[in-house]
This record gives sequence, structure tokens and C-alpha cells, in this order.
Amino acid sequence: MDTEAQHMERDRSSCPPDGAEEGSRSTHVPDRSAASLSWGRTVFLGMLCTVALLLFSSFVLQPFLIPSGSMQPTLRVGDRVLVNKLAYRFGSEPGRGDVVVFDGTGSFIQETESDVDGVGALLRGAAASLGLAEPAGSDFVKRVVGVGGDRVVCCDKRGRLEVNGTSVDEPYLHPGDRPSDVAFDIVVPDGKLWVLGDHRSNSRDSRDHLGQPGGGMVPVERVIGRVDWLGWPLGRLGSLEGTDAFTGIRPSDADHG
Repeated sequence: MDTEAQHMERDRSSCPPDGAEEGSRSTHVPDRSAASLSWGRTVFLGMLCTVALLLFSSFVLQPFLIPSGSMQPTLRVGDRVLVNKLAYRFGSEPGRGDVVVFDGTGSFIQETESDVDGVGALLRGAAASLGLAEPAGSDFVKRVVGVGGDRVVCCDKRGRLEVNGTSVDEPYLHPGDRPSDVAFDIVVPDGKLWVLGDHRSNSRDSRDHLGQPGGGMVPVERVIGRVDWLGWPLGRLGSLEGTDAFTGIRPSDADHG
């Protein structure tokens, strides 16, 4: 009898009190609603950050992937540069020596119908605006050599570029390149730009469109922004070095009236 009582007491002591079993089990059941809410917040924050980046890129500072060597050695293939979209927003206009990104539609390339793949085009555009993909085929990066009213000639007796009668030494040119293998003598219309690549022997620029409608002149309103900084690779991180090559260029005769 004593032995049986002891066994019964042990059995009672091993059983949890009423409701304890259910409580212990409930602690192991995952709260799916909380997990779902946390996941939803993560997705929302990710989308919010992406939208904020796209807006910032659209109106303030846009990463731009350099797709070719036409601007070497200033810019190299694969560089990510930061384009200042506010540089010309408040009455200021591109100046000689500025490195600019512009839409070449109508000047460097012909007007074309919009891409029928709307979703694909949108995704590619978003990736390009974040510097994750090559820019649109209509976007170019070049250096401004002539602004409205300038007479730009190549070349003088020493083989240098000449702007409004003043010869220009161009230290940014690719080693071994001449200012141009193509002779030209042009006057830049008001509101237009004459642009060249720093790697003159490897650049399709205003010179290549001399005989076409527009003559290779880029409308100022097509300029997307000025390249002010290098963002990648890390070894080249910093502001883009300016040039004083055009310092002292006098206004064109047309400006004197």
C-alpha cells in the first residue's frame, strides 16, 4: 500500500497543474502575424528608400556609369561619376572646360520612337539612374569646348585648338593625341555647345556631325548635369579636377556687337 501510494504521488507531481500544459505549448507557437508585419515593414522601408534614391538621383545628384574610353584619361571605362543636376538649374550655364552629361537625341543621334518594352525600359532606366547599369544610348559625356557665340578653330600653326582667336593648351588630352585630326572652323550658335572627348582619337563627338543637321551642336537644355565627383573606384574617389585651359579666352567678336 505504501509503495502504491508513493507511485501515485510521483505521478501526480510529474503532471503539470491545470492549464500549464497549454501555456507551455503556446510559447512555442510562432506569432505569424508579427512575423508578417515585420516582413511587410522591411519591404515598405526598402521601397521607400529606393523611391527616395530615385528622386534624389532625378533632381539632385545622379550616378553615371562611364561606358567607353572617349574621355580617357580623365574618366575611365567603368568609373562611376556623380552628375550635379543643380549645377545649371538657377540661371547658370555650362562653361568652357566643364565635363557634362547630356542627352544627344537630335544632335548626336536621330529621334527614335520610344521603346515598346515599357516595363523593361523603366527598369533599365531606374538601374542606370542609380549607376548600376550603362546609361541610355542617347546619353553622352563630353567636355565643353565652345559655348554660344564662340568661334572654335582647329588647328593653329602649332596644332592647338583655338577659341575666339586664342590658342588653347589642353593638358587633359589623352597622351599621344592631337587636338583633332579633323580640321574645322565653326561658330557656336547661342544656346548651343560644341563638345569634344578628351581621348580625341577615340571619341565620337561634335566633329563627327559637322555635315549633319545641327552640325554637332548640343542644345543647352539637353544638358543633364555637370560631372563634379568620382564615386568609384575607391582609389579615385573625390572631386573631378577642373581645368584652367580656357582661362583668359576673350568673348567672341559677336559679343562685342
